[in-house]
Amino acid sequence: MKPAPDSLTHVELIWIEKRIEHWIRFGRDAGEQILDRRRRVLSFAPDSIFAYVRWAANDFGTVVSRLDILRAVHPGEAYSAIGYVRPGGEILLRMSGWPKVERVLQAIDAVEAIGIDPADAAPDHWRHVHNRLVADEQPRCYTPARHAAWLKRRRIAP
Repeated sequence: MKPAPDSLTHVELIWIEKRIEHWIRFGRDAGEQILDRRRRVLSFAPDSIFAYVRWAANDFGTVVSRLDILRAVHPGEAYSAIGYVRPGGEILLRMSGWPKVERVLQAIDAVEAIGIDPADAAPDHWRHVHNRLVADEQPRCYTPARHAAWLKRRRIAP
């Protein structure tokens, strides 16, 4: 069953080579609209988790490196405003600066390496990664046992 279009979270993606790049690192989109050769909009159903990467440069090098892991919200639910995301989303992780963004990308790769889609990982894992990196600490690894516990917890949640 496809969600109603007004219940979706829309993310504008941009690609201007060597200048601006906005892309989705992971997540399952519910739809796509191509605006022009450099821009498109991906839409996500409520409760979908996705990673949104933004990068920009000028003649002197990188000026923005940002990675947000977000949960798409239900209509009427509280959310945080994020650039190029309409209406916004629940922030699970937010990192700026290439060294920290790179560490988040490594954490995403580690989840994929154990055969789990990062979009299916427990939202608490992404909050944990955020908090540990903000404190300049190493996050704990996501394990199949943690994932199994998350799936069981999700089944019994109201």
